[in-house]
This record gives sequence, structure tokens and C-alpha cells, in this order.
Amino acid sequence: MKRFAMEKLVNWKNDEYRLPLIIRGARQVGKTWLMKEFGRLYFEKVAYINFDHNKRMEQLFSGDFDVDRMLSGLSIESDVEIEPENTLMILDEIQEVPAALQSLKYFCEDERHSYFIVAAGSLLGIAVHEGTSFPVGKVDSMDLYPLSFSEFLEATGNGRLLKLMQKQDYLMITAFKEKYIDLLKMYYYVGGMPAAVNAYLADKNLKNVRHIQKRLISSYEQDFSKHAPLSYVPRIQMVWDGIPSQLAKENKKFIYSVLREGARAREFELAIQWLTDCGLCHKVGRVSKGGIPLKAYRDLPAFKLYLVDVGLLAAMTDLDAKTLLMGNDIFTEFKGALTEQFVCQELLAELETVPYYWSASNSSGEVDFVLQHEGEVIPLEVKAEENLNAKSLKSFVQTYKLACGIRTSMSDYRREEKMINLPLYMISQMWEVCGRH
Repeated sequence: MKRFAMEKLVNWKNDEYRLPLIIRGARQVGKTWLMKEFGRLYFEKVAYINFDHNKRMEQLFSGDFDVDRMLSGLSIESDVEIEPENTLMILDEIQEVPAALQSLKYFCEDERHSYFIVAAGSLLGIAVHEGTSFPVGKVDSMDLYPLSFSEFLEATGNGRLLKLMQKQDYLMITAFKEKYIDLLKMYYYVGGMPAAVNAYLADKNLKNVRHIQKRLISSYEQDFSKHAPLSYVPRIQMVWDGIPSQLAKENKKFIYSVLREGARAREFELAIQWLTDCGLCHKVGRVSKGGIPLKAYRDLPAFKLYLVDVGLLAAMTDLDAKTLLMGNDIFTEFKGALTEQFVCQELLAELETVPYYWSASNSSGEVDFVLQHEGEVIPLEVKAEENLNAKSLKSFVQTYKLACGIRTSMSDYRREEKMINLPLYMISQMWEVCGRH
């Protein structure tokens, strides 16, 4: 399948000032496949080393950081003669040997060569928070997420629909809206985890897709006890299990008492940090006003918590395909949770932005996401179905004198004064749409 991150890797390869590259992302989002495919397509040789449970690599990096000695050891381990000018070195699960992470600094500072080194780790964030010496300023980094909706369109043979979106030919897009909506509903079910997408592509058997998703969820839960401190594990599991019910609330702000009566923030902060560090959850903070920079107005205790993947959210709630794809009257409320989850993923993966949300301190007003782009604040309201009402959004735009607000729903594209309605399936095109306002 085609991953759009490949283009970023090619740009990195061609950058004469490149540094060793670290790819961050949850387990099973496709980091290893992407690195190997990049090597296969663009390099003469690939030296692949997996650091997981690798005593030889622990010993190699326990000595000094002499570059020639480390290169010799990596050549022996990978059984590839490393020539800096034409060999991609892949250091997988590098967080398992903290000294190897530290060694990237010395490869960066070696004046003889500009090495092609790509490293990855699914628990990298956890390792750094536990005190691993991170080579700040000596590495480039890139985040990898599950397949976005655009990548899902490509993978399912709907590249023409994707190109139509990119052209922003709204008359044609509206003509084919039912196709887009059907594919978006399917994406809500399948999600973007590569294994689930591959299962869907194999024979369109949705039971097999759900089986794969359940297996992924189980493997993540096994990771809790394998990699987290034992005292954290019960609370990590409680937070993880509680995310669907948190998102099902009308007000999706994370409430600790939903996990357990009388629960306090200090009991669960480290559990939430662990889940976000390993990429299984995304924390979206509240801002108190629509000013630049948004980060300066963050209200740290208040946040929403989303999962890594919309398909896994559907699987965790045992949401069946018929209900999701065909509709159901009693499904209406949770449909909002799936839709916000989808939009959060698109904002991170496609638009590469840090999302916040806003809620009034003395009323029920709320804007689902607030974004900062090219010196402007852009509020975004999300609705699951046809909807052109946006009282909180309009009030927010007026209060902070913003250029425009975006509401996204299943309604067709339309533009009004200081307001744009963007179909949900086109959320990846938001920056281009804002640029034309």
C-alpha cells in the first residue's frame, strides 16, 4: 500500500543537511515496513538491525562511541557491508538500547560522512520520559500514524476520488458525495491500522477485519504489563477501557470520576502519560481563548483523550458493521464520538497540526477543535450528520475577530461570510480551503 510518509523520507534523503531520522509512532502503524520499503526503493544496500532483546547490540553500545567501531558492529549484525554513501542503516526498536539512541549524536558529528540512518521505536516516548539521553538537536524526527482517509482511498482503488478532492471541484465532488460518504463509513469501521486495511483488501470480509482489530487491542493490553511499571498497569487499563465512555459523553472533556468514583487526577496522570508516550492515545488540551499562540492559553488540567485509530475505537465498543454502515436510531450519540475521533486523526496525520479545543468557563459553549495555522486561529466544529448550525462557532469567530470558522459535517461544501462548511470526507483539504478564503 502507498504511504504518503514515503515522500517525506525521499525529501530527507535528498537533504544535504540531513541528520539521523527518528520515526515515532504506536506499535503496528507500519514503521518497520515503511523503513524497509524506503530502503528497497531508494538505496543500493540496506542494513537492518532490530534492537529488541538483542544482547549483542547492548554490548556493542556499552563501550565508547567510536563511529568506526559501531559501524563495524552494525555491519556484522546486519550481514551487510556498510558504505555510508549508498547504505541505509535501519535501527529498529532503538529505545531498547538507550546508548544506541545516544550514539546518533556521534554519527551526526562525524565530519567524514553524512550517514543515512533511520531509527524507530514504538515505546520511544516512554524511554525518553524515563531518562534516556536523547540527542537533542542532533536528529530529525517524523511521526507516523495509521493510514489516513486519503491513504485509505488510495489503498482501496479510489485514487480518482482523492484527486477530485485535491482539485476541489465541488460540483463534481457533490455529484459523487454518496460514494465518499459510503467510503468514509467504511473507514470508520476498518480504520487505518495497516493489518486491518490489508485484511479488508484481501476479501472485504469485515469479520476478519474485526478479528485483526481485536488481536491488536489484545497485544496493546499485553504491552501494558510487559513494559509499564507494575504499579501503573491497573490504572493504564482503566484509562484505556474508559476512553470510549469518555468520548460518548456530550461533553467529551476527560472526567476522572468516570473511571472510578472519587478518582483524582494525581492517581491517573502517569497512566495517561504512559498511553500518550507510546502513541496509543492523543491528548487534546483546552484553551481559554482564541489568541496567538494558542499554547500560551492552554488550561493544563482540562483535556480530551482520543485513541490512535477510529477502527480500534469501533472495535473496543463491539460496534457491528450493520449499525455503523446502515445506521441505527440508538447509534446517533456515539456516532459523534467516532466522527470527532476521525477528525482528530486527520488533523494530526494529514494537516500535521496540534489540535486544542475551547469551552466557555461559565456556559455550555464549546468549539470541538481550535487550530493555529500560518499566524491565524482557526476554530473547527464537528458534526456527524447534516448540520449547518454553529452557534458556538459563530460566537467564537466574532469574539476573537477571526478570519473564518470551519464547520465540518456530511453537508455539502458551502461558503458564507466568515464561515465555511467542509464535508467530513474533505477535512484533509482544510488548509487549502482556508487559503482560498
